[in-house]
Amino acid sequence: MGVTTLSTTPQEVSACGSTPVEVLDRAEADRRAALLKALADPVRLQLLSIISASPGAEACVCDMTDAVQVSQPTVSHHLKTLVEAGILTRERRGSWAWFRLEVDQLAAVRSFLA
Repeated sequence: MGVTTLSTTPQEVSACGSTPVEVLDRAEADRRAALLKALADPVRLQLLSIISASPGAEACVCDMTDAVQVSQPTVSHHLKTLVEAGILTRERRGSWAWFRLEVDQLAAVRSFLA
């Protein structure tokens, strides 16, 4: 799922004479809401902070489980959610999974929140 450019359509917001404003179209609003929903979890934010602070903005799942104090299956579930949202990518190295931040996706989030 990617957040690209701002899609807006002018719509009349009020019949009281106020100036029409640009309104985010529903499809783009749905995409952004799904992305924010993926981020809106304390454990996921902890995982992102670990990955972003790690060398190369990547970390092994083996280094994250103890840090967030939840079970390994729970960590895997949260990481899968972040991968599906396009916030992380996953790479298998031997028996371990490594996760890397998708900086373009995070930049898109920053841009639409500004």
